[in-house]
Amino acid sequence: MPRETMTAKRQRALAVAERMNEHYPAAECALHYWDDPFRLTIAVLLSAQTTDKGVNKVTPALWERYPTPADLAAADVRDVEGIIRTIGFFHTKAANVIKCAQMVVADYGGEIPRDIDELQKLPGVGRKTANVVLNEAFGIVEGIAVDTHVFRIAHRLKFAGPSADTPAKTEAALLKLYPREYWGPINHQWVLFGRETCIARNPKCATCFLCDLCPSCGKA
Repeated sequence: MPRETMTAKRQRALAVAERMNEHYPAAECALHYWDDPFRLTIAVLLSAQTTDKGVNKVTPALWERYPTPADLAAADVRDVEGIIRTIGFFHTKAANVIKCAQMVVADYGGEIPRDIDELQKLPGVGRKTANVVLNEAFGIVEGIAVDTHVFRIAHRLKFAGPSADTPAKTEAALLKLYPREYWGPINHQWVLFGRETCIARNPKCATCFLCDLCPSCGKA
């Protein structure tokens, strides 16, 4: 099979985006954060290597106990661990959410910074989390949030090559492929697609609405 040109790949990528828009026209963040950028930041931090559903089960109790960044900054780590213990890596996450709250209060006046570099200075916040927070809370699109779903789908669609073996490299490949105006919806749409169809194990290729556009369809 001849190697796909970048022009052909871009055309295929735009076709994928059009299909995604048809199937997920109003894709939204699955995390509950009550329109509060700080709570969104903490929720995304907690969601690493666990499910959004699991996070949504623990955050109401967390915010009832610690309603403001200052409250969480003064929290006892053992108490926070007890609240979030049903999610993965709760020891590390409990420490990070408190440290994150402390830095937000001390360095940013209790407000989440609207800058991707400043966001990544917060404990437990990487580029993926920063992208989600900026996009979802502030409507600022600086990149594409690459979680496990986006990473998997990008590689199955052959939009990222074998050398793009990290989320950062996969994001770079997608940013080169998609015009900026397409970046915003990708994370929410691809996460839904990854949960419903392009599943990590036993993807539903037979009923996939992207099968004719996917080189891996039936082979994943």
